Order: sequence, then C-alpha cells, then structure tokens
Amino acid sequence: MDRPQRRSGLLNVGGAAALAATAVLTIAAAPGEPPPLHAMRWLAPGVDVARILTHTPVECLTRSRNTEDTYRVEIGRAAFRTPLLLGGQAARAGIACATCHRNGRTNPDFDFPGVSGAPGTADVTSSLFSAHRGDDIDDPRPIPDLGGPKDRLKISQAEGSPALKIFIRGLVIEEFDGPPIAPAVLDDLVAYVRALNPKACGPTATTPMRASGAAEDVRRAVRAAQAALTRGDAPTAAVMVESARSQLGDIAERYAGADVAATRSQLGQAGLDLAAALESMRRPGPTNARERLAIFLARSDGWMSAITRDEARSLYDPGVLTARLAMDSVTPRH
Repeated sequence: MDRPQRRSGLLNVGGAAALAATAVLTIAAAPGEPPPLHAMRWLAPGVDVARILTHTPVECLTRSRNTEDTYRVEIGRAAFRTPLLLGGQAARAGIACATCHRNGRTNPDFDFPGVSGAPGTADVTSSLFSAHRGDDIDDPRPIPDLGGPKDRLKISQAEGSPALKIFIRGLVIEEFDGPPIAPAVLDDLVAYVRALNPKACGPTATTPMRASGAAEDVRRAVRAAQAALTRGDAPTAAVMVESARSQLGDIAERYAGADVAATRSQLGQAGLDLAAALESMRRPGPTNARERLAIFLARSDGWMSAITRDEARSLYDPGVLTARLAMDSVTPRH
C-alpha cells in the first residue's frame, strides 16, 4: 500500500452534524502538509470535497456470460485502476485511467494544475506528462464519458476495428510516457472499454462510495491475478496484484485516525501479503504466488469486516471527511 503516511486526528463525529457545520470548504494549504486523500490533489479550490470524494459515478459495465470475455474484462478493469500502467509523472502523482474516467465514466471535477482548463478538462498534449506529445500549446478538452453513447466518442469501438487498441497504446506510451504494455493487458483494456455501455446503467448517475465496494474491487483484482496465473501469464498477474495494492492503499488512507488504527493495521498486513505474492511471482523458477494469493483472499474476510464496522468513523463518511478538512485546513489541490 504505497501511500505516504498521513497525520492523525480524525474526528469521531456524526455525519449530519459535521455537514451542517461546514457544507463546502475553500481552504488554504498548510506548507508541506499532504491532503488526507490523494485525490484532493486534482480538485479545484472551493468545491464540495466531501460530496465529490464520497460518491462515485455508476459504472455502466455490460456483463457477459462468456467465461473468456468475463476474464478479459476483469483484467482490463483492474489495469484501468492502477497508476503504474501509465508510468512517468502520472504514476508518481498517483494518476490512473480511472482518475479522469471514474468507474469508466468521466470526471467533471478533475482539475490538475498545468493540465486542466475548466474543471473536467485535460490537455492530452501537455508537456507535463509527455515528452512525446507535448506541444507547448494549452488546449485542454472535455474528458469523455466512456460509459456514454458510443457514437459520441471520437474513437471507434467497433468489433474488428483496431482504432481503440491503437489509441489506448498511444495514450499510455506517448501521452503519459508509460512503459510498453503487455499485449494481453492491452487487449483486455480494449475489452473493458468496449464493455462500458449506457444500456448497462440505471437511472441513478452516482452512488455513495462504500468500503465494502472498494474492498470487493481489490478482491476482484486478486482473483483476476489468480486466473492469469492459471493461464501461465505471470506478467499480467503481476499487473493485477499491483492494481490490488494500489486500491488497497486508497482504502487505507480513509482509515487515518487513532480510533481506527487497528483496522488500518489489518490493511497494512493485507498489503504485506500482496507484496509477498508479487515478489514470489517475479522470482525465476517455481513460486508460491498462487498460495499467497489464496492466503490473502482467505484473510480478506477479516479486514473487510473491520472496515465495514468502522466505516462511519472513516473518511468514507461525508461528515467525518468534512470535519477532518475543517480541522486540518488543507487545500483540495496541493
């Protein structure tokens, strides 16, 4: 769980009371102090941080009855959520595909200094992220909704067309200076994006973020790693474990106070279990990576129960997050 340590001091307060005290925060940065949630680094000043970072767009993911299709979409889904896929400055900032496309949708609140114009835009030829495509021209464009109507997207997603694959490869390697993508992972990213469809969504646009949902995403990535190992594809399995570690870190930073220290400790141990599995699968010769992943999943019921129990005292709770921001007086951006 490669997240910097955060300052303690989470307030144990009721959500409604804290929200009534402070609805929207516009706050000045404490010098050198990181925000309690890393996603605040790409939010504009003055926005309702607690609302934005405790809700997420509904994922419009089409389910397939075909086992192979399901496997490919799960691989792509997990890869979409790890910063290491992009590499370079984006990875160091903690940015993944899912940063601009939350749950495969869009992000109207994305506002990264030097990359965005209005919130919800990004300059895909910014020299900040790319030595290949940087053109020194400030031309941010709206971030597309990948789960919206296909005919509104500029890149064809038609089966048999190579356009989407070429685009994603160029985006990772050239737009973000990322490392070459394993062919299987690239194909599965294409499968995931193609599986996003507005017909798979209901009338609700957003849904509250829940610790249990975030934990299940971690377990889905680990199960995808197991499936990749079964197919003899250790490189893809490693990407899945890296995704699981990154997402586990996102959960852990929500449990930052002294009153949830025991739960955070459990998450720390879970992160060590994943690190051990990753180290094992990267060693030459026979490994025990499968056994270590199985151990992780067997132990996950324990920490899932803990994070669910303590969710109302964590930064998943809008009121707790609002109170924490008011206490820390940090900016969403820096």
